[in-house]
Amino acid sequence: MTMINDSHCHFFSSTFLEKLAPNGGGAAALAGRLGWDAPGSAAQLADRWVAELDRHRVARAALMASIPGDEAAVAEAVARHPARFVGFFMVNPLAPGADAALARAFSEQRLRMACLFPAMHGYRLDDERVERVFASAREHAGGVFAHCGVLTVGVRKKLGLPSRFDFRLGDPLALARVALGFPEVPVIIPHFGAGFLREALMAADQCPTIHLDTSSSNSWMKFHPGLTLDAVMRQALTVAGIDRVLFGTDSSFFPRGWQRDVFESQQRVLETLGVSAADQDRIFAGNFDRLFPEVTA
Repeated sequence: MTMINDSHCHFFSSTFLEKLAPNGGGAAALAGRLGWDAPGSAAQLADRWVAELDRHRVARAALMASIPGDEAAVAEAVARHPARFVGFFMVNPLAPGADAALARAFSEQRLRMACLFPAMHGYRLDDERVERVFASAREHAGGVFAHCGVLTVGVRKKLGLPSRFDFRLGDPLALARVALGFPEVPVIIPHFGAGFLREALMAADQCPTIHLDTSSSNSWMKFHPGLTLDAVMRQALTVAGIDRVLFGTDSSFFPRGWQRDVFESQQRVLETLGVSAADQDRIFAGNFDRLFPEVTA
C-alpha cells in the first residue's frame, strides 16, 4: 500500500462559513443550504477528519484555513492532532493588521504555510507586501502557498456570493521573482498553476524552492485543447523533478470527505508513465514529510 500524505485539504469550519456569509443565519443553516454536514466545533471537525484519513489510510494532511481570520480553527485542529495535521492559513497582505496576523499564525498558532490568493484579494504576486509575507515566513521557518491561474470557489457560487476574481494577478513568473529573494522559504503552487502550466513550469525551472501540487480534478485543462493529466504530470516531473511535486486532493467538506478518486486517478497516471514505486512514494508522501517534518512539543 502506497503511503499517502495529502498536501491540500480545506478545513471548512463553522467560523469559515460564518465569515464567508455573515448574514446567512449561522454555520448550521449555511451548511444545510449547501447540502453539507454541519461542521460543529473545530475539535469535532478535526476528529472527523482524523477518522476520515484513517478510513482511507492517509497518514498526514495539510489543513487550510480558507478565509482570513479563521486561523484559530486550524490551529486548534493541529494542536489536537499534531502528528496528523499541518496548518496552512489564508492571508490577505493588503488587509489592515496583516503583518501581525502573519506573525501570530506562524508563531503562537504554530501554522506552517501562509496562503496567498491574489486573484481574490486584488494584488500582484510581486507586490512589496507579498515580500513582507515571505519575510515573515523566513523569520518563522514557514513557507508560502500561492494560488495562481484560474480560481473558482464552489461554495461562493452555491451561496450566490460575488466572485469578481482577476486571474491576471496570479502569475507564477511574478511569484518566482519574489521567491528567488528568499531561498530559505519553500513555495507551493497548487493545481500545476491552474491554467498557467507553462508559466508555472518556467517559474519552477527558474526558482528551485517552488513546488507544484497535483490537487483537484485539474479541470483547467479544458482551456488547453488536447491536454491530458498524463502529459501535465510528465512535464511537471521533467521540469520540476520528483522532489518538487506534491500530491494533493483539494478535499474540503463532508459528507463527501476525502476524495479518493483524485488519488486513484493520479496513481494510474504515474503507473502509465512508468514512475517507480520509490518515486511514487516521494510524490505521495516523502516530499510532504521533508517539507513538513513533525514538530515535537
